Amino acid sequence: MVSSINKYSSAALIVCLCLVLFSVFPKPSFAASATEINIGVSETLKRFKAEISGGEEFLKQAKGVLVFPSIIKAGFVIGGEYGEGALQISGENVDYYSTAAASFGFQLGAQSKSVVLVFMTDDALKNFQASKGWKAGVDGSVAVIEWGVGEDINTVDIKDPIIGFVFSNKGLMYNLTLEGSKFTKLEK
Repeated sequence: MVSSINKYSSAALIVCLCLVLFSVFPKPSFAASATEINIGVSETLKRFKAEISGGEEFLKQAKGVLVFPSIIKAGFVIGGEYGEGALQISGENVDYYSTAAASFGFQLGAQSKSVVLVFMTDDALKNFQASKGWKAGVDGSVAVIEWGVGEDINTVDIKDPIIGFVFSNKGLMYNLTLEGSKFTKLEK
């Protein structure tokens, strides 16, 4: 009885590991086109401005904005996430990026989230653009912002050079940090 449970547990772990590997390292044929990313970025920024009080004014202060319309995260003990987005400077998409992360620990489920990283200083933006695989928490610290309903983002005293917003989650999953996420430039 115990050996059959171990067989099923091992098989389930192998299946989950394969799913994570295929979601973190997708084949290029699954990659979104530049047009698809542009549409997603535009829609995400519209939602950002509508859902975050003062969001439009806040973005005007930014030196650059990195937008990921949909990052899919899934896990069963071992987890992974992947998404594609664009870096905007002065309202124009200038480069395309992917983000990927892997995790291990108590987790079960899947979710889709949108991420907006706002670069508030020229130095933070230049360091990000110059990297060949920028990792949050290693190459730069990202302050993930949380605030109350009805609070205007412009009234929050933010001094961090890079600010992250995670919103529109679909599904429940513990751990909404950006720490350990790797951002890599794409050729589109």
